Amino acid sequence: MLPRADYLEQLARATARSPVTALLGPRQCGKTTLARAFADTRESNFLDLESEVDLRRLANPEMVLGSLAGLVVLDEIQRAPHLLNVLRVLVDRPDADTRFLILGSASPDLVRGVSESLAGRVEFVELAGFGLCETDVENWRELWVRGGLPRSYLAASDDDSLAWRDGFVRTFLERDIPQLGISIPVPAMRRFWTMLAHWHGQTWNASELGRSMSANDKTVRRYLDVLTGTYMVRQLQPWFENLAKRQVKAPKIYLRDTGLLHALLGTGTEEALLSHPRVGASWEGFAVEQVLAALRPPQAWFWGAHGGGEIDLLIPDNGRRLGFEMKFNEAPEVTRVMYNIVDTLRLDHLFVVSPGRDSYPVDPRISVLSVFDCPDLDQHIQDTVNE
Repeated sequence: MLPRADYLEQLARATARSPVTALLGPRQCGKTTLARAFADTRESNFLDLESEVDLRRLANPEMVLGSLAGLVVLDEIQRAPHLLNVLRVLVDRPDADTRFLILGSASPDLVRGVSESLAGRVEFVELAGFGLCETDVENWRELWVRGGLPRSYLAASDDDSLAWRDGFVRTFLERDIPQLGISIPVPAMRRFWTMLAHWHGQTWNASELGRSMSANDKTVRRYLDVLTGTYMVRQLQPWFENLAKRQVKAPKIYLRDTGLLHALLGTGTEEALLSHPRVGASWEGFAVEQVLAALRPPQAWFWGAHGGGEIDLLIPDNGRRLGFEMKFNEAPEVTRVMYNIVDTLRLDHLFVVSPGRDSYPVDPRISVLSVFDCPDLDQHIQDTVNE
C-alpha cells in the first residue's frame, strides 16, 4: 500500500476538533487500511461490524462504547445504523473525551443517517482511490488505465488488474448494493452502469437513457443516485450566469474511477483504450478527478452554453474564478472559443490540462497545464495567477 500522509493529516485534524469523524468512500478504496494506520499512532480500539465477534461484543453498545477511551474506530457502520444514536448519546455526555471514527460505503442512507443523528457533532473526510498526489507521476498512464482503487493499481499485471475490476463490478452489484438496503435488479443496474460508461463526460439526459433501457425517467434517476451515493459516479453540476446565452442546466456525468470505466467499456490495456472512441472522454474524467483531488475545493462546477462552448471545470478559489479545460493532446490548441469563455465568465485564469510534459503560458489569462504538475497544482496556481 502506498503511503497516504495527506489523508492521515486530515484525520488527525478532524478527530482533534470533532467528537465523531466519518471516513466515507467507495468500497475497496483503502478506508480500513488508512483507519488502521491512523489508529496505530494513538490509543485506540478497532471494531469491525462485519465481524460476528465484534457485533456480539456490541450487544449492549452504550455500555461497551462508553467504557472505551482514546479513539474508537467502527468499520462498516452501515451494518449497524442503530449505533449512530448511541454515539450521539455518548458524545453529548459532559465528561466525554472519547473520539469516534466511523467508516462506511458512502450510501445516501448512511450520509443521511449520520447527518440526522449526529448533526453538529460529525466531520466528514472523503477518501478516494490513489491519485497523482500519491503515486509516482511518471506512472500516470498506468493510473489512468487501471484506476486508483488500490488492488487494481497495485496488481502484478494489466490482466490481473482487469480481472480484479471485473470481480469488483460483480460483487458491488450482487452484494454491496443489497447490503445497503437498496433493492435493484442486478442485470438492470449492470446494464445502466455500462450505458453510463458510454455516456461518461456528457450531460445527463434521463429521457434518452430511459428509452434505451425501456424505463421511465424516475427509474434511471434512481439508478444514477445510487451510483452517485456510493461514489461510483460524479455529477458535476452546471454553473449559471446572468448571460444572454441559453445555458446548459443538466449535470455532467463522470465515472469517478477510470479503471472501472475501462472495465465496463472493455478496454483493459492502454493500447485498447487509445483506439477506443471514448478515449478523449476518459482522459477528461481522469484529469477532472486529479484536479479536484489536488485542490479539494468545497464546490466545483462545469459551464456550458448551447452553441456557445463549454468549460469542463469551474472552481471558485479565494475570490478568484479558475477554469480548467481538459484536452487529450500533448500540444493543445487554444481556441477563440476559450478566449470568449474567459471573457464571458470573467475567469481569472484558464488552465488547459494536457498529457504533455511541459506547462507554459499562452496568454496572461490562459496556460497549458501538464499532468506532471497536477500533484503541485495549488502552488502552480499561486505562481501562475499571482505573477
